Amino acid sequence: MRTMIALLASAMLVATPGIAQAAPRPDQLAFRDLYKELVETNTTLSSGSCTLAAERMAARLKAAGFTDDQLTLFATPENPKEGGLVAVYPGTSKTAKPILLIAHIDVVEAKREDWERDPFVMVEENGYFYGRGTADDKAQAAVWIDTLIRFKQQRYKPKRTVKVALTCGEETNGAFNGAQWLAANKRDLIDAEFALNEGGGGDSDGKGKVIGQSVQVGEKTFANFRLETRNPGGHSSAPVPANAIYQLAHALAKIGDHDFPVEMTDTTRRFFAEAGAARADEIGKAMVALSKNPADKAAEAIVNSDPFLHSNLRTTCVATMLDGGHAPNALPQRAGANVNCRIFPGHSIESIGAELAGVIGDSGVTITQLPPKRPAPPAPPLDPKVIGPMQKLVDQYWPGLKVVPAMANGYTDATFLGAAGIPTYGMPGMWGDPDGNGAHGLNERMEVRSVYVGRDYMFDLVKAYADKP
Repeated sequence: MRTMIALLASAMLVATPGIAQAAPRPDQLAFRDLYKELVETNTTLSSGSCTLAAERMAARLKAAGFTDDQLTLFATPENPKEGGLVAVYPGTSKTAKPILLIAHIDVVEAKREDWERDPFVMVEENGYFYGRGTADDKAQAAVWIDTLIRFKQQRYKPKRTVKVALTCGEETNGAFNGAQWLAANKRDLIDAEFALNEGGGGDSDGKGKVIGQSVQVGEKTFANFRLETRNPGGHSSAPVPANAIYQLAHALAKIGDHDFPVEMTDTTRRFFAEAGAARADEIGKAMVALSKNPADKAAEAIVNSDPFLHSNLRTTCVATMLDGGHAPNALPQRAGANVNCRIFPGHSIESIGAELAGVIGDSGVTITQLPPKRPAPPAPPLDPKVIGPMQKLVDQYWPGLKVVPAMANGYTDATFLGAAGIPTYGMPGMWGDPDGNGAHGLNERMEVRSVYVGRDYMFDLVKAYADKP
């Protein structure tokens, strides 16, 4: 799931000129070929193979000069098509801890009949690359592999070891997850001082101007709850007050009316202050006011008009699926619903389930937390050693922009790395459009300039970290 902070596209009204993109350089054409191969390797859970994609990326690294002991392809017997790759580029320092570059290579399902173009053929049109995964998350995965290839070509000797992990399973809750498996079974292989991941990134005004860059620092916990009501039912010709569907509907209505309280972390407080100050509208002023006083109800009411901001301030729980009844001419014996919660840091899944029970106030509604249960690691620190180089390069690429720390409303594989003790940051660089670029939806795309310029930014950033232990 791509969790680029799309809010910045509407929040930051200070635009900077886009970086003009001339005809592609030879190295960009070579990268485009790698990117195309990755996008055109179907990695959906239903019919694709992450293992094949990982093998193809390993073959490129081997052709560039990587040795077998620097490449680890992994898969389990139970999930042979959901494998991944870890590649290691050695550093010269014996004491400096490595950095880890991670990207998921699985993608959301895509039906050819729904798309304007074949989702598994990368097409360049009107200044965009089209194809499933172009944005989420194969552009980043391609950049990481390309970075290691460029290191080999340049005979680069970093002080830090640089590791790349391409994993499967991020897009499907409950599927085999490569990041989780590596953290549990190959922790030494991916050990690093910190990791760079998806989740941050830039935003444009949709007209070619980059207007914001963010770094993801922390994210919410994901949880699904099953709500269910039951009673004996009966013939529909003789209705009774005890109706499983009505009982469930009343419970869902109470959840719909419930607003969890406003909360802030150091990251979200800074985000509201800095992103709000960059706006010239009523919401921006309210964001700044709320960052100073989270109890400011007038400011909260204004901020709540934006769905992203409303969710960024609190836990949210929303009904996403519904079922019930067994026959059109019978009173329902059972009704059920899925309630999806995105839980603000600092709260356990169990405590949110208990709060839902209190909101509903009906012991006849059972609430069951559904597997899998995600870990809830603390947010990584706003470490100047990590954030500083990001800002320094943003100053060069997009003068006048600040790297704004932001918490994701969704979740990424940073969940598993953070739980394993590897602080993980969603990095700036490539930018998206205000509409989200079709990630998870139809006709997914990435602006060509975004990919090429973002690639250069990301390469320079990795070198900045690798050169300074």
